[in-house]
Amino acid sequence: MKRVTDQAARQSFWNGWLSGHIPQQIRARISGVVERDGTLVIFAESAAWSARLRYAILELEREIRAADPELTDIEVRVLPRS
Repeated sequence: MKRVTDQAARQSFWNGWLSGHIPQQIRARISGVVERDGTLVIFAESAAWSARLRYAILELEREIRAADPELTDIEVRVLPRS
């Protein structure tokens, strides 16, 4: 149960963080955020938005790593909304 609670707290943290740092036009196309095993995975709703999100994340990578120094990797993947 603690693992689920921790995961929900991390997801909430990253959703809030991204909302404050990524332009709304791109933020609206994020379909999910997960942190697992030191990797932050951000999902975009399509391949096109994934590419735009990847560029935005590259510009923010230093700030993302400062927000959580324990991250070892940041990935952007496609996960269409259902």
